[in-house]
Amino acid sequence: MTNRVNGKVALVTAAGQGIGRAIAEALIAEGAKVIATDVAEDKVKDLQAAKRVKLDVRSQDNVDALEKTIAGEFGALDILINCAGYVANGSVLDCSDKDWDFSFDLNVKSMHRTIKAFLPAMLRKKSGSIVNISSAVSSIRGVPNRYAYGATKAAVIGLTKSVAADFIKQGIRCNAICPGTIESPSLEERIAQASKATGKSTDAVRQDFIGRQPMGRLGRAQEVAALALFLASDEASYITGQAHLVDGGMAL
Repeated sequence: MTNRVNGKVALVTAAGQGIGRAIAEALIAEGAKVIATDVAEDKVKDLQAAKRVKLDVRSQDNVDALEKTIAGEFGALDILINCAGYVANGSVLDCSDKDWDFSFDLNVKSMHRTIKAFLPAMLRKKSGSIVNISSAVSSIRGVPNRYAYGATKAAVIGLTKSVAADFIKQGIRCNAICPGTIESPSLEERIAQASKATGKSTDAVRQDFIGRQPMGRLGRAQEVAALALFLASDEASYITGQAHLVDGGMAL
């Protein structure tokens, strides 16, 4: 432990499992005061966070109420990590308006809500690092049956660059992380769904996911968290507005 973010106040969405949890744990281990949030409150209750909160990032009222609470208890955030997301399956022909709207609401508009709520206090302090979880499957690369998902994650990159450009002279940095295929409860759910839909065994479906990774393995959430920790810290003080791949070569 190097205490790279010692004393910094950090909020992490979707901290209950997968990438969000790994990032929360990494920040805690490095000395940050972490506000761990998740729509499923029970998933964060065992984190050694400064505060554990139920948060529905699809609710502006929820986000605004949390901002007021955090401002009263901790002051301005130093770090905002947006991890909430959903992987929709299918092509344009499978995507209903409801599917499209849900994907954009959870994957993109949630980030709009949190940034809009927490950025003003960062601006008053003239410092802050925002890290948004995008994906290699975005404007970087297209893969089959990820129509709505790829569109939302491309939008996250655009959102990130816009925030970075707007506030670059006011001490705010905003970066995106673009993971490849990462071992997580979410991936296990998708493997199970694909197995049921195709009749393939779960092992065969998992191998399909591994097969699209040039390194021949899936990524670990901790590998994404290591990059998030760096981008959140002052070590990355000259880096903003970029989409950072941690994808095992998937985008090559």
